[in-house]
Amino acid sequence: MEFEEEKPVFDEEAASALAKELRATFASAKTRSYQWRESQLKSLLKLTTSNEPAIVDALRSDLSKPELESQVYEISMLKNSCKLALKELRNWMKPEKAKTSITTFPSSAEIVSEPLGVILIISAWNYPFLLSLDPVVGAIAAGNAVVLKPSELAPATSSLLAKLVGEYMDSSSIRVVEGAVAETSALLEQKWDKICYTGNGRVGRIVMTSAAKHLTPVLLELGGKSPVVVDSGINLQVATRRIIVGKWGCNNGQACIAPDYIVTTKDFAPKLVDSLKRELENFYGENPLESKDLSRIVNSNHFARLIKLLDEDKVSGKIVLGGERDKTNLRIAPTILLDVSRDSLIMNEEIFGPLLPILTVDRVEESFDLINSGTKPLAAYLFTNNKKLKENFVRTVSAGGLVVNDTTIHLAVPSLPFGGVGESGMGSYHGKFSFDAFSHKKAVVYRGFAGDASVRYPPYTKGKLRLLKALIGGGILSIIRALFGWSKA
Repeated sequence: MEFEEEKPVFDEEAASALAKELRATFASAKTRSYQWRESQLKSLLKLTTSNEPAIVDALRSDLSKPELESQVYEISMLKNSCKLALKELRNWMKPEKAKTSITTFPSSAEIVSEPLGVILIISAWNYPFLLSLDPVVGAIAAGNAVVLKPSELAPATSSLLAKLVGEYMDSSSIRVVEGAVAETSALLEQKWDKICYTGNGRVGRIVMTSAAKHLTPVLLELGGKSPVVVDSGINLQVATRRIIVGKWGCNNGQACIAPDYIVTTKDFAPKLVDSLKRELENFYGENPLESKDLSRIVNSNHFARLIKLLDEDKVSGKIVLGGERDKTNLRIAPTILLDVSRDSLIMNEEIFGPLLPILTVDRVEESFDLINSGTKPLAAYLFTNNKKLKENFVRTVSAGGLVVNDTTIHLAVPSLPFGGVGESGMGSYHGKFSFDAFSHKKAVVYRGFAGDASVRYPPYTKGKLRLLKALIGGGILSIIRALFGWSKA
């Protein structure tokens, strides 16, 4: 009879030993060189490219994620992130020249990007491949050692990440720890140089509390209720399709930047609902529960949470499309609800699933006050051809990111930071912002021994005071006046 080999317990002692081991590697300066960073980024790219079928299979096992979504939104995006870092790494690592002032003349200055040290990355289950390794790209590019904790709610991807990272990456500097609450808690008891967490606000608060014990900075990628404002006078079919692909085409609504609710006018709502019904049937058929192009709900707990939102008395009568569910296979059909109560459960927590409420207002401009009355979302979207409305949207709505006339695509623009504000998160990454997120910007000033001015040394006199005040706060005329004693101390 064969017995499965028991995995060693990962407790606080094991977490402490791991942190100590990686800190010793970092102290050796191994991870600081361009060569190491380049080699690890290439290895990460090879890890991805050489194992695409296995990655797709793991994502299908965890979420029934369609291959197209796995390839485009997880694998391709990570490959692009690696390629960009490899292309720009030398430029990112170069010190940035900084201007000096007459106060320190003669001198020169620069800003040096140095790695923070040992980074802890705690990942999410909804995009378990991309959201695990995309922050790793930035941490490696910046020259850090890394511990990655994938989500236990995506076990197939977590297991695959542990296997592949062990095979392809430098194990003295980059490690994966699998497990659930106990293992994460053990990791959070340790001192790290930065913690990157992707997930919900409840756990985000736990992470931040643990980090505060060691004064550890955090990068929190959370979520929120990302609104879509729909104006009249638009190309309704295109707008509807873009809303659908941002909502149900992104892991069946289980995405932090997926549209959470729509706001439109009372007059326009019927046209919008009709268009959504028509296009949803075009995309997913008459029985979407059987569609192969929709992910399933991640587990029974999240399924039950979504059904609770849907079956609340003040909500259940507002369904205008969908509502079907298959508990055995953890599937819920795309569901649209019209004019739900603003004090309902579904409007007071992030939905994170295939349910889409539509709220109505008399004038579309009122939607901005409605959005701003809640917590700041990770994303906000507007569909309009009205220039003034666009400008007002950008000026007045506070969110992690905004998109006009589309949804979710800002995530694919590497020159833009991706991150939240307020309760939707803090800090940002992607592209150069990832490198910066895991670097310390060290200020450096260079001087020689010439030009040493006695004015800064004791004994202090009124003449020295006049000149120093002019040097620090005045222009060239103030300095001339001070030199000739024409200004008051």
